[in-house]
Amino acid sequence: MADLKKGARITGTQRDKLATDLKKKYEKGASIRALAEQTGRSYGFVHRVLSETGVTLRGRGGATRTKKVAPKK
Repeated sequence: MADLKKGARITGTQRDKLATDLKKKYEKGASIRALAEQTGRSYGFVHRVLSETGVTLRGRGGATRTKKVAPKK
């Protein structure tokens, strides 16, 4: 991953390269939080860059709520 200074503005080819790297890692299963930690950027920044690349974002993990089915009589 590119050597990025925390809070530095990333534009042009540097941003394009970062976006490509993030997209590859995300598609291989890395989480947005893990990518943010690796790059020293915020969750929102990584989320925005991934969205700009057109990647399909995964849904949130964890248990989902399901309706309880009434027992048959």
